[in-house]
Amino acid sequence: MQPEPVLYRRRLRTRIILSFLVLGFGLTAMFALSTVYLRTRLEGQLIENTLQKEVDSLQQQIRDNPGAAPSFTILDARTWSARNAYKMPLELQSLGTGVHEVEQIDESGRRHLYKYAVRRDPDLISYVRYDVTGASIGERQLMTALGGAVVLFTGLAWLIGIWSSSRVISPVTELARRVEGLLGRGKAEQLAPHFPDDEVGELASALDDYAARMTELVRRDREFNSDVSHELRTPLAVIRGAVELLLANPDLPDKTKQRLQRIDRAALQCTDLTTALLMLSRNERGNGHTDLHKLCLNLAEANRAQLGGKPVQVFVDGSNDVFVNAPEAVLSVAIGNLLGNACKYTQEGEVRLVVESDRIRIADTGPGLSAEDAARLFERGYRGSSAGGTTGGGIGLSIVRRLCELYGWHVGIAPREERGAEAELVFGAG
Repeated sequence: MQPEPVLYRRRLRTRIILSFLVLGFGLTAMFALSTVYLRTRLEGQLIENTLQKEVDSLQQQIRDNPGAAPSFTILDARTWSARNAYKMPLELQSLGTGVHEVEQIDESGRRHLYKYAVRRDPDLISYVRYDVTGASIGERQLMTALGGAVVLFTGLAWLIGIWSSSRVISPVTELARRVEGLLGRGKAEQLAPHFPDDEVGELASALDDYAARMTELVRRDREFNSDVSHELRTPLAVIRGAVELLLANPDLPDKTKQRLQRIDRAALQCTDLTTALLMLSRNERGNGHTDLHKLCLNLAEANRAQLGGKPVQVFVDGSNDVFVNAPEAVLSVAIGNLLGNACKYTQEGEVRLVVESDRIRIADTGPGLSAEDAARLFERGYRGSSAGGTTGGGIGLSIVRRLCELYGWHVGIAPREERGAEAELVFGAG
């Protein structure tokens, strides 16, 4: 299973505040930019059109009445003939017909920004100058004011976002607080009565329904566990007691004695399985001091009796002083399923249990298994490709996996290089 990608998440309140912040900033910034653009465009067009009309009027007055003083409304205007054009200021001599912006310094040392409307003809060169310094200062002041407005309205949007998010999130926060407060209580408190009939109220009602169903399921599970613990263990104990009394009779035929021993092993197996399943259902660990080598000898003997005449030998090797902190019933179910699985699929050869200080290995000479079988063999209901006509529901190894998860052990099965497969059960500190 591939791990889910890690996503950057923000709290709902933070998202609401950021939404208002971005909205306020975006709207005020768009308003400011559009205002500056429209002011600059309209002002520029007005000045350029006025200057162009004035320079055309000046040019026409000079042609119509060269001796009369020209009339104009602009502060400054000059005209040169082609012969004395060299007298023009140097910064103006390169300007062609049109409107230009030129920055100049007056006699007092102050900078001025002028717009020059220049008209060049073969015989006359004229310009009209318009001082736009005040307009430039006004534009800077406007930009400052608009920048302040952007900051002000963005801050206002941020404050509105905080206030709105508190109003919007408070019911959800209250619901989360009440749900957290329910943890550890014996009886679930109804959530819906504490909230209005809105979306949060619907969520609280749905949580109440879910909690009621889960409470009922837990109650049924506990009752079932209690019933199983009593109703199964008692008759199994009676069966084992009766078998023990019958086996005490020295006059029993060998076949009858073998059958009674098989009944006793089956009853013990059922008792161990019941204990392990109850621990799994309650999700609780049991303690113990189990002699692993002795347990493996008993399990090997039980499986030898179930081989049914197959030419298979079961051996137990390894250390004799290995103890595991777990109930014998749990270890019997875990190792017994692995050993039984190996004996079931091995048609000839041997099955060998090797006890080590922190693990047990079970190697067989069976048909082996594929990579897919090795990866999925511990899934509930999965039966390997080598199952053939063997019986079983494919749940034994899934029980082993669940027991390992409960106790912090590790289990795995892999194909052997030469022949068969090898299962390994590694015990943790628990």
